[in-house]
Amino acid sequence: MKIRSVILAAGKGTRMHSELPKVLHPILGQPMIMYPVAIAQTVTLSPPVVVVGHAAEQVCAAVGDAAEYVVQEQQLGTGHAVQQAEALLRGNCEYVLITYGDMPLLTADTLQKLLDVQLAHTGPISMLTFMADDPRGFGRIVRAADGSVRAIVEQAQATPEELAIKELNPGVYCFSADWLWNALKQIELSPKGEYYLTDLVEIAVREGRSVQAITVADEIEMIGINTRIHLSDATASMQQRINRAWMLEGVTIQDPATTYIEPTVKIGRDTVIAPNTHLTGSTEIGTACQLGPNSFVRDSKLGDRCEVFSSVVEAALLEDDVDIGPFAHLRKGAHLGAGVHMGNFGEVKNSYLGPGTKMGHFSYLGDATIGVNVNIGAGTITCNYDGERKHPTEIGDDVFIGSDTMLVAPLKIGAGARTGAGSVVTKSVTEKTLVVGMPARAIRKLD
Repeated sequence: MKIRSVILAAGKGTRMHSELPKVLHPILGQPMIMYPVAIAQTVTLSPPVVVVGHAAEQVCAAVGDAAEYVVQEQQLGTGHAVQQAEALLRGNCEYVLITYGDMPLLTADTLQKLLDVQLAHTGPISMLTFMADDPRGFGRIVRAADGSVRAIVEQAQATPEELAIKELNPGVYCFSADWLWNALKQIELSPKGEYYLTDLVEIAVREGRSVQAITVADEIEMIGINTRIHLSDATASMQQRINRAWMLEGVTIQDPATTYIEPTVKIGRDTVIAPNTHLTGSTEIGTACQLGPNSFVRDSKLGDRCEVFSSVVEAALLEDDVDIGPFAHLRKGAHLGAGVHMGNFGEVKNSYLGPGTKMGHFSYLGDATIGVNVNIGAGTITCNYDGERKHPTEIGDDVFIGSDTMLVAPLKIGAGARTGAGSVVTKSVTEKTLVVGMPARAIRKLD
């Protein structure tokens, strides 16, 4: 059988008070719509159909080829939105799942349970419900004696008795496709000038057909985002979900409330994450690492047993047993070999530091290639930019760079060479040579 998902994402989201379309507001680094898109793909094994409307080009560009698209030119309600997918899906699937671009916390497990219920009975509709003391404007579920759904009553039309019902409708459905396309044409225009998907329950009951529902145990899954407050609530819930999953995999998170891990991050077991640490993008962390407190790692790869203490790591590669910080900054293209030490207030950009190299503190290396077991003295700077172009610096193995050395690129320092404190090196230095002064000059060869 073939199952397709339709994700409704055409609304403007006026209560967000934003120029950015609602479904593109990020949750832990990803537009919120990417979560329901990923879940739909997991359950149906095919790309979902996203119904776009407001800022359609932006939404399509953000989601990319992860989905197919249909456009709802006029926002005439949820029933009208689903109708837009008929031309694409009619005759091409047996079941249709309906979800929303602003419900990022819905899980694949819950959606699969909904599908299983629909497959197990002969009625045309299965739906999700949830129990909550605060109805937040959701419609109430009225059930028949046999447990099937008899009606969905919107809050504005509910009687006092119906308002007391705690079972609510989040609007997530699974339909028999052939029945759905015909039933959509029977929905009547509401007083507000819209066609509501909820009316399909009334149509099915009127036809004498069964409408089944399963109640979701965790109401957090049903959070729909309409305001920045909802966005914050959903982000906190997603953060908690991700952190709990990593702790169950063997990662220690000392303070989950202040640890931010995006869903694209990978972490090895026995890694310890201290408070106020952010792991984002395509970051991969090895085993037994120590991260934080107050560290930020983005789009970077760390080997095993690395330590990042109160530092920023961006688009960098750290091999095994590297330690940096506090207040170190690795920028794009930084590559630290095994066992490298980088102390406080150091910065590395587009440079390679060979295994065992030590870069104590207050130094900057840019566009540099550093050999094995090199000592970079405090205050060392590669002067790599002449105002128009960047230039490389090469330092061989076992070199000792004295404190406060200026390396004016392009430059090569031979293996085993040394620079005196305060040197300004403007010319390449041969192997095992000591240079001092400003500009630096050779003093003697070294044994």
